[in-house]
Amino acid sequence: MRNPVTFVVGLVILLIFGSISFLFQVRESEVAFLTTFGKADEAVIKPGLRFKLPWPIQKVHRFDARVHNFEGKFEEAMTLDQRNILVLVYVGWRITEPQKFNRSFPGGVDDAKRNLESLVRSAKNATVGTHNFSDFINTDPAKLKFDEIEKEMLLQVAGTAKEKFGLEVKSLGIKRLGFPESVTQKVFERMKEERQRLVKQFEGEGDRDATKIRSSAERERSEKLADAEAAATRSRGEAEKEAAKAYKTLEQNKELAVFLQKLASMEAIAKERTTLILDQNSSPFDLLRSTNSLVRPAGTK
Repeated sequence: MRNPVTFVVGLVILLIFGSISFLFQVRESEVAFLTTFGKADEAVIKPGLRFKLPWPIQKVHRFDARVHNFEGKFEEAMTLDQRNILVLVYVGWRITEPQKFNRSFPGGVDDAKRNLESLVRSAKNATVGTHNFSDFINTDPAKLKFDEIEKEMLLQVAGTAKEKFGLEVKSLGIKRLGFPESVTQKVFERMKEERQRLVKQFEGEGDRDATKIRSSAERERSEKLADAEAAATRSRGEAEKEAAKAYKTLEQNKELAVFLQKLASMEAIAKERTTLILDQNSSPFDLLRSTNSLVRPAGTK
């Protein structure tokens, strides 16, 4: 009779061998497909525990499904207006069609990066060649077209990468811009000229504003002077009117005019603290003499 222990051990070995031969695991970070007698199945295997026939009937091909990143070379490209600039582009990509990827790149990921670099270089040169230098470098941020340029490059790279290589390009952007030494000085001169243009523009606007302010102030000054002159003219007219009335009164009463003149003279003399010996017979001190009435109403004798 066969030993039960040997039977159990043999059964376990058979189960392990069977699980290895007939079952396989695909992780969440992987993408895989099967080949049957060397011919690739069209279906992409989803993550999880899956069944397969043992090798050499079927074979599992696995690839990393996470996003891969790489940067192109910092190379020159010519703009539409014949300016040379240095552009460095970065790309993020992942494998979505493992069968196509496996056929395109027998060398794996490194082989894919070399081909993507060539694809990105062609898209970069083509896109840069349709834009002016000012779309990349400009003192006015509103005139920069980085988003538009990056989208154009992404469309060119993404379509070819998916169709030919089974890759999905998740991101593409300009990481760095530079200038060849031969054009660096020209760039600085152009930026200086642009700054000078802005300075002149701001100075012109400032001069216009100052002229407006001065004109407004002059107009307001003229209006106030005119109002003051008009008020002064009215005051002089009123004063002359009152003076005319006073002169008329004095003309009618000459003795009153003489009396007022003498009072004014005495007021002028008495302003200083002075001791005076006066002759009461001399004008205007004759007012100090006792008299009945120096002033008579008009028309009396």
